Amino acid sequence: MEIRKRAEKDLSNIPKSDAQKIADAIFALEDGLVGDIKKLTNFSPEYRLRIGDWRILFEASRNKITIFRILHRREVYR
Repeated sequence: MEIRKRAEKDLSNIPKSDAQKIADAIFALEDGLVGDIKKLTNFSPEYRLRIGDWRILFEASRNKITIFRILHRREVYR
């Protein structure tokens, strides 16, 4: 799993209670693509994971998951 620097910065700006839920969800991705995951169309990165009002944008290949951004739902699709 790779977490880009921008995603780390996003996570540091999130309230601690939400940040812990997001961190748990990210580590759960290593076990497989579980949770409220949706394949995005005409959008890069390919997938989003919904955790409450937060969205984790990532790409997944056979051996690797790359986390690009962690944003509030009102900011993510702009």
